[in-house]
Order: sequence, then structure tokens, then C-alpha cells
Amino acid sequence: MKGKQILLLILIVLINMNTGCWNRREINELSIGTAVGIDKSEDGYLVTVQLINPGEVASEKATERTAVTTYRASGETVFEALRKLTLETPRKIYLAHIRILVFGEEFAKEGIGKALDFISRDHEFRTDFYILIAKNTKAEKLLNVLTPVEQIPANKVFTSLKISEKAWASTYHVQLDELISGIISEGKNPVLTGVIIKGDPETGMNISNLENVDPPTTIQIRYIGVFKDDKLIGWLNEDESRGYNYIMDHVSSTIVNVPCENGKVGIELIRTKAKINGDVEYGKPKIDIKIWVEGNVGDVECEVDLTKTKNIYALEAKVQKKIKKEIESAIKKAQDNFKSDIFGFGEAIHRAAPKAWKELKTDWDRREFQDLEVNINVTVKIRRIGTIMKSFQKEAKE
Repeated sequence: MKGKQILLLILIVLINMNTGCWNRREINELSIGTAVGIDKSEDGYLVTVQLINPGEVASEKATERTAVTTYRASGETVFEALRKLTLETPRKIYLAHIRILVFGEEFAKEGIGKALDFISRDHEFRTDFYILIAKNTKAEKLLNVLTPVEQIPANKVFTSLKISEKAWASTYHVQLDELISGIISEGKNPVLTGVIIKGDPETGMNISNLENVDPPTTIQIRYIGVFKDDKLIGWLNEDESRGYNYIMDHVSSTIVNVPCENGKVGIELIRTKAKINGDVEYGKPKIDIKIWVEGNVGDVECEVDLTKTKNIYALEAKVQKKIKKEIESAIKKAQDNFKSDIFGFGEAIHRAAPKAWKELKTDWDRREFQDLEVNINVTVKIRRIGTIMKSFQKEAKE
């Protein structure tokens, strides 16, 4: 019995000796990546990585050096291109903390599926980064632009997308799992938000871009890109992008301007909810969309008396009309121009009528989606009119 106890004690000691991070890497041996860009190249893939310069980020004094450095390499696969980067980088690249993955528009039009295989397979990549399209440019050029306020450009893009989605509602963040789900699912195609360079890309690479009150080159989050399977096929404009987000229940808040006599009334949407119901009647699929909206009056440029209930009702009707128009324009663009079901209407039909879906899915994007009947019902309630009952503008004129 005593011998067994001694043996057990030895085993416990050996187990404790063998625990630990067998594949650990010290932080001073790594280059921390904040963004990855993928473009076409003659070899196959051009991969650009934005790396942090730790000395500049940690420094308390301003220097003339940039907070990030970009490296690029080409390869027949994304994996090969990343490994080739070690020919230039002084440390091994660590990509577990990237904030954004950017595809060049030209590359996205040819298909992003093969590149996503490596990113989803590699154990070092987490899935909490945002994925975007570099509209009208290459990802390589976009990742070279230096940004004011935020030292690290990848952080600027990440936070801009997050804030614009909540406050303006014409953009939408997509992460890896959702993108792959959209590519492989039946009855829904994916979307990705675009990011553009405003100004001269060459100027944006220079540190002088940070020395101006009004930087000559900036990065902006704009529009939603429409995919069919894994290929980018076109773009929604700003109103259509917001219409898409209304349908998908992605709107947290935005501003809706409606006309009044000699001006506009700005309504701040503070709460929205959307529901999509599918059905099949006599072999024909149809979709019912219900949108509930609550808002507050935020800006009045005309002499409207908001103490009168009829005027509030009139504003609600105008907001309802405008929201419905944006939703209709998004659906029409997807049906007529792109022939791509980005709204998941096919999934709604599948949930409502699984047997009918087996026949409908074979020709969904090519025919059924294009002819799909979509009914839209928008309900708007204005809750508050602000801290003043009547505008002072009439009195000011008198």
C-alpha cells in the first residue's frame, strides 16, 4: 500500500513538471498584427499585414515615426504569402489580435472563399475581427493610410464601423462565422460593408497626413457590398443600405429627415424592431415584413405646432413613407439588378414551408426570388418632441 502511495506521488510530481506552455512565445519575439489585407497578384495572392511599432505606441513623447508598419508578400496561397513575410519582418507575425480583415474589390469580385478557408482553419485567428471590402481600391493601399486621432489605422476602421452602425445605420459589421454561414446557406447570400480612401492614397502614406487640422486623406466607411455565394457583385447606395438594415433588424438608431413647409423635421429613431414571415400560397412564395419604429423629434426647421396631435400623426406618416421607400429600393435593387437574396427571404420560406422549399430552392435566386411578392408594413410612433413645445423661429422673424 505504501509503495502505491509513493508511486502516485511520483506520478503527480512528473505531471506537474510537464505542464506549462510548451509552445509559448515571448512578447518580445512577436510582431503584433492589427490588420490583414488580401488582393490579387500574379502569383495568386498579395497579403498585406499592418504591424504595431510597440516603441511608438508605448512612448509618452511624440516622435516622427509611425505607430504601424505594413509588410506585403505574394504567394500561391494565403498561407504561403504570410510565411514569406518572414523574409522582411524582424519578428514572427502574431495575428490573434487583428481588428479588421480587408479584401480588395477586384479580388472580392473573383471570390473570397478560398482565402477564407485558411483564415477559418488557422488556430491563431480569432473570430471577433470585422471583415470589409476596400471599395474602388486595393486592400494594400487602404492599409497604408495613416489616420489621425487613432494612432493605429486598423483601430480607426474598427471603431468607425462600430459607431456608424449604431448611429447612422447604413453600415453593418460582419464577422467570420456570419460571413461563412451566408456563403454556404441556402436561401441567403452574404454582405460586407465597404471602406474607401477619400483623397490621395500616396499622401495618406506620409506622416504629414497627421499634421493637418483637416487631413488631406482619410478613410471612410461607406455602403454595403452585395455577394452571390462568395463573389462580390455590386453595391447598395446609402439609402438602400439603410433599407437593408431595417429589414435585417440591424438599426439601433439613425436620423430620418422629412419635409415640412420651408424646411425639414429631423426625427431621431431610438428603437426599431423587424420581423420577417414567409409563406407559400398555391405554390407561390410570399414575404411579409413588419417594422416597428419609435422616435423623437430632434430638429425642426419650420413653423409646425407640435402640441397638436394631428401634426404628430402627419410626421409619423411621413417617416413611415420614407422608411418604406428605402426598404422597397433595397429589395428592388437586390431582385432586379443583383438577383441575390441578401435578406434571407429563402430561409424564411424554408422555416414556414419546408416541403415547398425543396422545390423552390433549386431555382431560388434565378427566378423565384426575382418574382417574390414582398409586403411591407411600417408602424411609427413619435414619443417625445424635445425640451421646447414650439419653435422660436416664428417669434424671431417677428
